[in-house]
Amino acid sequence: MRAVVSRVAAAAVTVEGAVVGEIGPGLLSLVGVGRDDDAQRARAMARKIHELRIFAGPDGAVSASDLGLPVLVVSQFTLYADTRKGRRPSWQDAAPGELAEPLVEEVVAELRRRGATVATGVFGASMRVSSVNEGPMTLLLEV
Repeated sequence: MRAVVSRVAAAAVTVEGAVVGEIGPGLLSLVGVGRDDDAQRARAMARKIHELRIFAGPDGAVSASDLGLPVLVVSQFTLYADTRKGRRPSWQDAAPGELAEPLVEEVVAELRRRGATVATGVFGASMRVSSVNEGPMTLLLEV
């Protein structure tokens, strides 16, 4: 499982002109699911996102968990694009929707079980994602 996580001042997802998910200061997490991923990896990814120490605290770096900050989770199968050959990406390593959707939902569910406020996009929809990167701080996570 892969995620691109950005520390943001604000982020939002719009589908068909309507805002479906929105946060203020927190984390924007674009989550991609691979063919071999499972619920255990989804829970591990949620834990990693929530505990990632990329915010300034009084005694050093702290996490969204430490600060009670929200997370906006957006599914993004394109994180599994293979671009090593030619100019056309291959999607062969991305999980099909019927496998990926419940695993993205498991990431969201685990974040909520951990006490996080979570906003989401709409799986499989054409989404417009806007964000105001803070720092900027953007990391690629893999579990």
